[in-house]
This record gives sequence, C-alpha cells and structure tokens, in this order.
Amino acid sequence: MSAGRLLSVLLLLQSRGRMSARGIAGELGVSVRTAYRDLVRLQAAGVPVYAEPGRGGGYQLLDGYRTRLTGMSEGEARALFFAGLPGPAADLGLAAEVTAARLKLLAALPVGLREEAARTAAVFHLDAPGWYREPEQTPNLPLFVDAVLTRRAVDVRYRRWRAPQEVQRRLRPYGLVLKSGVWYLVAATESRTATYRVAQVLEAALSDEQFDRPQGFDLGAYWTSYLDDFQERRYTGSATIRLSPRGRRRLPDNVPPEVVWAVDSTASAVGEDGWVEAVIPTESTEHACGELLRLGVDVEVIAPAELRQAMAVTVGVLARAYGVH
Repeated sequence: MSAGRLLSVLLLLQSRGRMSARGIAGELGVSVRTAYRDLVRLQAAGVPVYAEPGRGGGYQLLDGYRTRLTGMSEGEARALFFAGLPGPAADLGLAAEVTAARLKLLAALPVGLREEAARTAAVFHLDAPGWYREPEQTPNLPLFVDAVLTRRAVDVRYRRWRAPQEVQRRLRPYGLVLKSGVWYLVAATESRTATYRVAQVLEAALSDEQFDRPQGFDLGAYWTSYLDDFQERRYTGSATIRLSPRGRRRLPDNVPPEVVWAVDSTASAVGEDGWVEAVIPTESTEHACGELLRLGVDVEVIAPAELRQAMAVTVGVLARAYGVH
C-alpha cells in the first residue's frame, strides 16, 4: 500500500469535499477497488472519513477536520520536491529546509500513516552520482538556485573545452538539471539558449537585471531535445569490430550504452567459435581506440583503417614498454 497515495486521497477529500470512490480512482489513476481499500485504510488510521449514501453521495471528511500541513516556510515548501534527495538538496543549499519540511509533514500524518512512511523511508535510498567518480565541487550552485527562482541574470566566468577556454557571459537561468550526479544550468544569452556545466563556472555574480522565461518553455522537453542533439553530435563516425563471447559479456562495463545497443542490433556470427562482427558508433579515432583497448584480446577492429592502425600502434608501444619484441 502506498503511503503517498493515501496522503493524496486525504488531500483530495480535503480540497474537493465529497467525492465518489470512482472519482477518486479517476484522479489517482487506480482501480475503483483500490480506491475503496485506500478509504478503508484511512479510516483504520484514524482519519474521520465517512460515506454519504444515495444519489449524489460519496466520501468526505468530518466537518472541520483538516490535516496539519501548516507552518511551512517558502524554502521548506520548495524543499519538499527534494525530500527524497538529501544529496542534491544539500548541493542546492536546502538541507535544513528539507529536514524541517519532512518533520512537519510526518507530524501532520495520522499515527498509522506516519509509521508506514517511516518504514518506507527506511528501505529506500538514492545515491545519484556514478561509480568511480568523486562528486563535483559546485560552490556557485546555491547562487544559481536563487537566480532561477528570482529570475535574475547572472554574470559568469566559464571554462569550456574549446578555445578560448575562459569566457565571460551574462546568463539568464531557466532551470537546473541533475544528470548522473552532475549539475547543469540551462540558461539563455543574448543569442541562444544553451547548457552549462555548473562545476565549470569559475566565478558568478547576481546582476540587477530581471528577465522573464519564454512563455511555454518546458525544461524537461528542452533537456530531452538537448540530449538527442548531443548524441547526434557526439557520434560522428562508425567502426566495424569483431568480439569474442567474453568481450561481448564485458562490453557493458567498458563502453557507453549506445555502443552496447549497436552491437546487439547489428551483431552477426563469424566462424564457429562464438565471435561476432558488429558496427558501432564512434566519436573519434583516439576516443574509440581508448575505449576498445579496454577489451584487450577480446576485440579486433576491422575498419576503418585509421582506427585499426591506431590500435596496432598503441599495442606496439605497450609491447615495447614491457620488453616484448
């Protein structure tokens, strides 16, 4: 039973008044039978829910009953979104607000629901950053939170990969995205909307300029489009490779998912020893060489010739370094 769904039923009855079980089921996307069970659970937890029979009847709360979700500050209300994300909340400077909001939310629940919420919290934990990587330092992140919420432009000094590496920009922040433990700022300049890695911001200062986000701007839709475009720009070439059975098993631990998918969709058997031949996307000769060398003797590059040659040269250098001639 979902404690969150029970709370949703309670808040629906509080905000809408009398509702039928069918109406509750429609609002929450569950079956009518599930809605009935949720109402019974609320009653068992001590919430004064009663049924009004007859045409136009339904379920409602006892007159005057309200949940005690009061006394929350503006920061605590914002922090509710991050209640299950303690790490990101701390990054954003909202750790204290998250703690206070969770305590107030738990205090507002009936005893039965409070115990169920505590049991749920005890068995789930989210750790967003990937393995084998230290968390990035993002001292400017709280400033960007302020800028996003107050819609103030920010003057930044930003380090990028291409020359000139350090640039000055005035950014109008539209939102923040957490991707695999890395924070990104989506912001507009005078000419375009772009994505900036927060850890690459060397200096940042709030300006006096106020701005309005474009009407209808959807942060989630923008991010999806950005990822699609990034993938198209990232993989500019392809390579034909052969993999041993062991190499194919090791593939997911050594290359990006896109390469694994490409192998799975293009692999064809060569010989009777389990080796397969497949076509994979590549970023550059240097990058592909580094990734494929992780598979050692379990991979052979067939084409293009430049990548095959780069693999041979690298292996030759390694052989000489270890005294193998």
